[in-house]
Amino acid sequence: MKRRVKMFLKATGIAIVSFIAIVLIAHFIGRMINSRTPKGGINESMYVDINGTKQWINIYGQSKDNPVLLYLHGGPGSATSTIDYAFTRKWSDVYTVVTWDQRGCGKSYASSKTDTITADLMIQDGKEMTEFLLGYMDKERITLLGHSWGSLYGANLALKYPEYYEAFIGAGQFIDPMENEKRLYEAAQKWSNGDEEGKAILAKWSPDNEYSMEALNARNATMERYGYGMMKDGTDYNTFTTVLFNPNYTIKDYIGYLRKGSKGFKPYLAFWENELSKLSLLGRYDYKVPYYNINGDMDYQTNFELASEYFDAVNAPQKEMFVMKNATHGLLESRSKEFSEMVHKIAETQK
Repeated sequence: MKRRVKMFLKATGIAIVSFIAIVLIAHFIGRMINSRTPKGGINESMYVDINGTKQWINIYGQSKDNPVLLYLHGGPGSATSTIDYAFTRKWSDVYTVVTWDQRGCGKSYASSKTDTITADLMIQDGKEMTEFLLGYMDKERITLLGHSWGSLYGANLALKYPEYYEAFIGAGQFIDPMENEKRLYEAAQKWSNGDEEGKAILAKWSPDNEYSMEALNARNATMERYGYGMMKDGTDYNTFTTVLFNPNYTIKDYIGYLRKGSKGFKPYLAFWENELSKLSLLGRYDYKVPYYNINGDMDYQTNFELASEYFDAVNAPQKEMFVMKNATHGLLESRSKEFSEMVHKIAETQK
């Protein structure tokens, strides 16, 4: 019996070691392939001195002659650098795409974590990153594409510093935090009518009480329950292999990412509660740069109806809204090919 146990443990150990070895080899090969620079293009990663901190970016494009696009991830405080090359590289034939881990998250966490995050601090970060890219890429202007929080962030940058930008593209456009939550809560009350379990989840959060992880989890659970979850359609790429073959993350980076856990998000909870409303777009409709939206018509994370009303009120040299039917908030990841086609149409318009 003891011999059988020893043999089993030995076989299990060999299997585990073999599996780890295979994963590490696959990770190394995948990283090497995805780290290649396109002929005539660019593929660079670096830390940039921004507003007293070091913040991480990757620059990827198939031609250095293409216009530069700065991608602003959502959250706030939720970097997408573990997976975003899977969808941002689909734009790299028409844009040189810069992906950026904002202050205190992703690969910028260790070198730029901040105890207090303010609206002014974030706007200054965005200004300095833009100025760096203008100089580094030798461009007079760049394009902004922001998703979710990034769309609110980008719109504020475009409104304040129009001289820096060729165009603004908002995906899952975020307009105003209080009005957004009010509309979600009103919709959720209708969804949960006659559903006692749903009402119990809804009771854990409200527009006036959502600045805790419990409330945020209940809020998201409500949307998931009624078919409006961010990733209701999953992703159109394999998440495991995308993470495994990520050219920008070493095993050490992933260990650091996991150790961070939710620690990096805590300052952003305070930011959401105390500062986010300062960046509201309500009443601010005059843009000096072209204004584009790509929104899902089932998006309640950032309310599609509110975004549509705002779009109608916008004054801009050029404006256009692209609507993805039956899409929720995760439109970049669920339907990245369709999203990319819309980005290409915008790029063509901007020529």
